[in-house]
Amino acid sequence: MPQLGSKLAKVLGTLAALYAAGFLLFVATLPKRPTQMLKADGIVALTGGDARLGAAVALLEGGTGKRLLISGVNKASTKAQLRHLANGGRRFDCCADIGYAAEDTYGNAEEAAAWTKAHHFKSLIVVTASYHMPRSLRLFHALMPDAKLIAYPVEPSGVDTQAWWRPGTLHLLHNEYLKYVASLIMTAVDQREPSGKSRSAV
Repeated sequence: MPQLGSKLAKVLGTLAALYAAGFLLFVATLPKRPTQMLKADGIVALTGGDARLGAAVALLEGGTGKRLLISGVNKASTKAQLRHLANGGRRFDCCADIGYAAEDTYGNAEEAAAWTKAHHFKSLIVVTASYHMPRSLRLFHALMPDAKLIAYPVEPSGVDTQAWWRPGTLHLLHNEYLKYVASLIMTAVDQREPSGKSRSAV
């Protein structure tokens, strides 16, 4: 029995080390905002935090993409309110679409996939928080394997991923890491199930 307990402890210790290493790798490889000029067919902003909407609208107004989808908008919010909030201009009036259907990141991916197909787009700039980007790109790619996805991460106010060890930031990043791991498992299972019945909220 002592020998069995020792082996179990070693296995658990190895799993814990792998988990910690995976988390540190996740934090170290969070995407940075591109420094080069960007160009894509469409822009998708995932709601859920400040800075995302303003950054996406600025890209649209600057001519970076043909159209913008704001995905996962609260049903009580109007286009006029979003325009005012993000300082939208003429391109916002003509070329911004509001998506109300998504309730989670998988829903964002579904909404974006349908929008991309409807407009025959081949490339997308995805705007969301840096810590949310790995999971978002994973789910977007699963539903749009042929689309070129360009990450445009933003940092919400009060979140400094460079200081990931701070308690509040550590808690946020750890929760997102768990969801990211879940998305890896979910998309791997979905590839084995053509019907997509294994889909769960992530």
